[in-house]
Amino acid sequence: MSETFDAYVITRDEETKQQSGGWTQVSTDDLPEGDVTIRVRHTTMNYKDALAITGKSPVVRRFPMVPGIDIAGEVVASDSPDYAVGDEVIMNGWGVGEVHWGGYATYARMKSDWLLKKPAGLSAAECMAIGTGGYTAALCVQRLLDAGLTPESGTVLVTGASGGVGSFAISLLSSMGFTVAASTGRAEEEPYLRGLGASEIVDRNTLSGKGRPLDKELYAGAVDSVGSTTLANVLSQVKYDGTVAACGLAQGFDLPATVMPFILRGVTLAGVDSVMAPKARREAAYALLDKHLDRAKLAEITQEADIRNVDQLAADLIDGKVRGRLVFAVS
Repeated sequence: MSETFDAYVITRDEETKQQSGGWTQVSTDDLPEGDVTIRVRHTTMNYKDALAITGKSPVVRRFPMVPGIDIAGEVVASDSPDYAVGDEVIMNGWGVGEVHWGGYATYARMKSDWLLKKPAGLSAAECMAIGTGGYTAALCVQRLLDAGLTPESGTVLVTGASGGVGSFAISLLSSMGFTVAASTGRAEEEPYLRGLGASEIVDRNTLSGKGRPLDKELYAGAVDSVGSTTLANVLSQVKYDGTVAACGLAQGFDLPATVMPFILRGVTLAGVDSVMAPKARREAAYALLDKHLDRAKLAEITQEADIRNVDQLAADLIDGKVRGRLVFAVS
C-alpha cells in the first residue's frame, strides 16, 4: 500500500545544471529498488552529505536524490531471508546519497547485502554518531592489527586528527593501549585531541611539505586520511616492517613518494575502502567499535540536531564551524 512521507530531495535543472534541495512529500512508490524497506530512525551528517546538499562538489550523480549516507532504523518490509520485519539495521556506504536514495527521509529502501544488523552493544543513535567516519577508522585500525601491530610495537601516528576518521582512530587506538601521536594544523584542538587519548601532538606543517625519501624511523604504524605529500612523509618515517592504513585524500590524491620505505624497511601501505567493503569486514569493524570505543568520549563529541536544519548545518560543516558528530532523530 502506497504511503506519502517527508524527504529532503535534491534536484537539478538540466539546462542550467544548478541544483537545489528542500523538504517535500514523496511516496513509497518513489523509493528505489531494493529488497528491504526501512523506517529510518536515526541518521547523521558527514562531510560528503554536506557537499551534496551545498553543491560544493559534484557528489550527487543521479537526480532527484535523497542524501544521507548513514542510516539506522528498523525493517518494515522485507523480501530477504536475512532480515525480518522489526529487525534493527544499520547501513554505511554503497553509493547511498550519491546514486541511491539515502537516509534524510522517513523511509529508505535498500539491498539486503548493504545492511548489517545493529550491534547489540550499540544504540542506533550511537551507530550514527560513529557513522562512516568511525566505521572507516575501525577498518583502518583493523588493518594495523591484521599486520601484527601491538601496543608494544611503538607509537602510531594519526593524520587529519581533528576530523571524523582521525578522532575515532585516536580514541580506538588509545583505548586499546596504543601510544598515539596526532597530527593537526589546528593548535587550538590540542586539548580535544589529548582528551581523546593522544599523547603527542604533531604540527601538520612538518608533514605537509616536501620531505626526505627516507627519514628517521618514528612510528610503528599510521592511519592516514590526508594523502599526497603528507602520506609520502609518513611512509618515510615509519619503522621497519611497519604499516600505514590509508583511507583519504584531504590534501590530494597524488603520492609523491619513492619505493625506498618499501624496499629498505619493508613498510606496507594498506589501502582502506569503506564504501564497498564486504560484509565480513564491516561486521569485524563494528565488533571492534562495540568492544573498544569509549562511550563517554563518543557522547562528548556528539550533538543531536534538528534534521529540518540540514541546509544551514551543511553550510556550517563546510565552513568548519561544526566539531564532532551530528545525529538526527528522524520522526
